Amino acid sequence: MAILLDENTRVLIQGITGREGSARARFMSEYGTKVVAGTSPGRGGTEVWRIPVYNTVEEAVKERGPIDLSVTFVPGPLVKSAVVEAINAGIKTIVMPVERVPLHDIIEMVHLARQRGVKIIGPGSLGLISPEKAVAGWIGGAEEQARVVFKAGPVGIISRSGGQTTTLCWAITKAGLGESTAIHVGSEPIVGMSPAELLPLFEKDPQTEAVVLFGEIGTVAEEEAAEAIMRGEFTKPLVAYIAGRTAQPGVRFSHASAIIERGRGSAESKVKALKEAGAVVVDRPDEIPVVVKKLLRR
Repeated sequence: MAILLDENTRVLIQGITGREGSARARFMSEYGTKVVAGTSPGRGGTEVWRIPVYNTVEEAVKERGPIDLSVTFVPGPLVKSAVVEAINAGIKTIVMPVERVPLHDIIEMVHLARQRGVKIIGPGSLGLISPEKAVAGWIGGAEEQARVVFKAGPVGIISRSGGQTTTLCWAITKAGLGESTAIHVGSEPIVGMSPAELLPLFEKDPQTEAVVLFGEIGTVAEEEAAEAIMRGEFTKPLVAYIAGRTAQPGVRFSHASAIIERGRGSAESKVKALKEAGAVVVDRPDEIPVVVKKLLRR
């Protein structure tokens, strides 16, 4: 199985006629994702890579039936209206591969999503992939590359770094393991689903035997993940790495969200919390596949 996305998930692409929307529609379809429709105001009645295009999400749902997941290839300042439209149409999972989203818009979208029971991945997310099943977003880049890097297997991946998501999965694949689902949660200061919210989904997934968390300094996402483990919401092995250990308080590292302030979000506090919760925290990324293989006795 997998979480959030598999070969049966019915997917919509908002902004499908744009440069990125069109390119990623082709990638997603060729990989095997069940892309049933796209939307682009004023372009209804056309097609993109044999995918029917509608003016609104409501029209797409009316013509194509229920849709499970939407990917929003819409510019940051306009993405809030697209997300609200998708939520109002009954779509329960939304992937946002877009950056530079106004912070107040993110807050409003996340609040509405929580009220309606909608799961948001991002903003600033490369997306997610359930290897050999489906991909949503641009994680993997191209079909041929994605089929080499990502292989179906027992390891769930949660990453706060877009580039390192692919690198980490390649290392897991080379180690002979493979991934159940790999997710880049996003790089904005506030995102939809956090690692703490994703861990219980992996807990329920029979394919997932262990999870790898690629963390960073800044925010309290990793501390919240540790709290979820302490509450018993995740009981499988967790291997974690925290990037940015040498950064000083007040100094930005990598993403807008990766900044230490007033002692919170430091590498030390994250490592301490995760270890106390029973996770294995490694000092170097190249240790991850070695430790996971040992924990799974592979």
